[in-house]
Amino acid sequence: MEVLKAPKSKIALAGLMLALIYNSASGQTSREFQIKAVFLFNFAEFTEWPADAFASKDAPMFIGVLGTDPFGSVLDETVRNEAVRGHRLVVQRYQKVEEIQNCHILYISQSEASELDHVLEFLKGKPVLTVSDIEGSAPRGVMIRFVTEKNKIRLRINLEAARAANLTLSSKVLRAAEIVSTTTK
Repeated sequence: MEVLKAPKSKIALAGLMLALIYNSASGQTSREFQIKAVFLFNFAEFTEWPADAFASKDAPMFIGVLGTDPFGSVLDETVRNEAVRGHRLVVQRYQKVEEIQNCHILYISQSEASELDHVLEFLKGKPVLTVSDIEGSAPRGVMIRFVTEKNKIRLRINLEAARAANLTLSSKVLRAAEIVSTTTK
């Protein structure tokens, strides 16, 4: 997969590596979400969407936050003036999944834990990379879950869910992750 080198891309890649050794015991929630914002930026760089996921070759790439926004302005600042493969990055926020018109990466907030199955059903078959830190969300169909283990942020990736949405994740992301399967109900 070819990756365009945006001005912050080297910093973002370094952030991805630093995030893997992030010590969450420090209690710095804002630092945690700074790192998660860098992850979201990197997911944009290291994921391939089908061509029809974009209205045009230069249409924006939307990163959405569903529910209570834990990022504040950090996510906006992380992607400001950035583009991936000719698509400028734009952050959008949603209170309900039904508000989503066009989204490429969707962070599903903890506030949506009780609505997770509804959210995933609504997005089923759409090329939207779902990301969350809701407990047990990857086996339920979230594509990438942030997990804090031994004071480090780790990734659990549900490749089945990503493939079902016609998304391809780079080996650079997969190397840093634990692969999980979808559990059947």
